[in-house]
Amino acid sequence: MAVDREQVLRSAATLLTRKSTATMDEVARAAGLSRATLHRHFAGRDALVRALESLGIAECEAALAAARTDEGPAADAVRRLVREMEPSAALLAFLYTENQLFEGEEQNEGWARIDTGLTELFRRGQESGEFRIDLTPAWLTEALYGLLASGAWAVTEGRVARNDFTHMIVELLLGGALRREEP
Repeated sequence: MAVDREQVLRSAATLLTRKSTATMDEVARAAGLSRATLHRHFAGRDALVRALESLGIAECEAALAAARTDEGPAADAVRRLVREMEPSAALLAFLYTENQLFEGEEQNEGWARIDTGLTELFRRGQESGEFRIDLTPAWLTEALYGLLASGAWAVTEGRVARNDFTHMIVELLLGGALRREEP
């Protein structure tokens, strides 16, 4: 029987989002595999997390492309982006908490590309007058990551309806980021 690597990674991400301390035995059970089969594909937890990181980067880059973040008003682009990132939010929530992904001096080139794309979106919104200029594009990028992770955890735990995910994140982020007319 062939193992569907992406299905294994998605099962692992779902479990690890709910229980970040899950053992490789628990990951194997969640994926419907024996521990030995899981180990043949991922030598250990670090290899599994690195594979999840690669999947997360690929999904974020695909979401950025699909959201067409350089088209139309920046606020509309943020709405499209959150909608496109929603299916990957649980994976991002897990990766957001994985400190070993950010060890050392170098940031993974994939995350750097994603950060650049998000930062440019927020900068474009500032330059067009849509977004506040007292909040840096880097801060807005980090806020978006945090909201995506928090939203995914809330949906996973049943505290927020899946259908409300995009609306609640976008409204909170843009509610704080949009430039308001001075009274």
